Order: sequence, then structure tokens, then C-alpha cells
Amino acid sequence: MTRTYLGRHVYGLAAILFGIITLDWHDFNNWQQIRALGNVPHREILIYVAATIEIFAGLAIQWTRTARAGALALGSLYLIFALLWVPHILLEPRVFDRWGNFFEQFSLVSGALIVYGSFSQRDSKRPSTAARLGFIFFGICVASFTLEQLVYLSGTASFVPKWIPPGQMFWAIVTTIAFALAAIALLCGRSALLAARLTTAMLIGFGLLVWLPAPLADPHKMINWAGNAQNLAITGATWIVADFLSQKRSTSLAT
Repeated sequence: MTRTYLGRHVYGLAAILFGIITLDWHDFNNWQQIRALGNVPHREILIYVAATIEIFAGLAIQWTRTARAGALALGSLYLIFALLWVPHILLEPRVFDRWGNFFEQFSLVSGALIVYGSFSQRDSKRPSTAARLGFIFFGICVASFTLEQLVYLSGTASFVPKWIPPGQMFWAIVTTIAFALAAIALLCGRSALLAARLTTAMLIGFGLLVWLPAPLADPHKMINWAGNAQNLAITGATWIVADFLSQKRSTSLAT
């Protein structure tokens, strides 16, 4: 019986969503993914190009034959988005927001690396270097998510719906601890599959409880739409990690 791995499909869907939101939105000055560029001339042209790549690559990654090409295109695009934050990190190395923005985009690069490596033409029983690197990089990104929530704990708490007991700060602390434990598990290789699955579930919870209601409450804020796409993309990348570890374990058991 062939197992179905959904991570890359969710990841690709998020890319398509990013592209559609981009093409439908006209306030290009604050678009999240290229905000680090600043007010460069004709930035809307760059955004249209990026949106087109996201839509077509997001579609390509859905099918086995074109998954590697889709992963390569998305990984390259997200790497550019991540590198755009490097000058800001160098200018303000003590402002963790700059690091956080870099690692959010780099987590998507990690997911693309794993998909690209998992569909390698070489020996399928052994994870490729690209997939292994993607896994390691993702663990580092989860460590960054931990630090970002810790540094901006009050801001994190403000995202938690007020109606969820026992309180906003409680859940901000709990999710920060959860990210920390997941980072340790992924980087140490102990209970990594469980950590990846639980982190995926937590991010799905973020999407359902925090981001999905946001556009319904205020459809005129771009961040409410972009936040959904970003959370879904990181959820997809985390799911890809879980699928990779699950596939790896299944292969080990089979041999």
C-alpha cells in the first residue's frame, strides 16, 4: 500500500495562494516578501514576476514528474526573499525582527530542498545531500521561531484569541516552549518525527484560530491575507519535514 505524503501539496498550495493574493492586491509598497527591498522603482514588475513563479511552481510541485522543477523554482525564489534581509541584519544585528524575517523565508527554502532531494534520480533509498541539508536548516529555523516568540512574547500573546482559556500569555509561553522542544528534537535527532508532526499540528492550529478569522474580521488589511499564506507555507514546509522523516523511517524498517 502506497502512503500519501501531503506536505508538498500544502506547500505548493500556499505558493499558489501567495501568487493569487499578490496579483489581486494593489498596495505593492508593503508587500511582505519583498518589503526588504525598500522603495525601488517599478517594484510592481518584480512582484508580478514573483507571483507568476509562485503560481506555476506551486502547481508544478503537485505532480511527481514536475515536483523537482517546482521545488527548485520556489526554493530559488524564497532564497532571494531571505537574502534580501541580510543587509538589514548587517545594519541592525541586534534587532531580532530582521533575523526572524530571514529565517521565516529560509524555512521555506528548507522545505524546497527536501522536496528537491527527495525526488532525486539517484538511489531513492538514501536521502540526498539536498534533503539532509534541508532538514538541518529547518531545525535551525525552528530555533529561530523560538527566539522570535521569546523576544516578542507580548506581541505573540496579542495574536492569541482572547476567548481561549486560560489566557493569551499562557498560550504564548506554551507555544514558545513547544517550538524550543521541537528545535532540540530536530537538531538532536531524538523523537524528530514526533516533533515535526506536533509542530505541524500546532501551525495548523495557528492557521485555524489566528489567521483564518483575520480576513473575515478585516478584509482590507493585506497582512491578514498574507499572514494566512505565510502560515500555510511554513505549515507545508514543516509537513514536508514530517513526511521526509516518515519516509526515512519506513525505508529503514523495510531494509
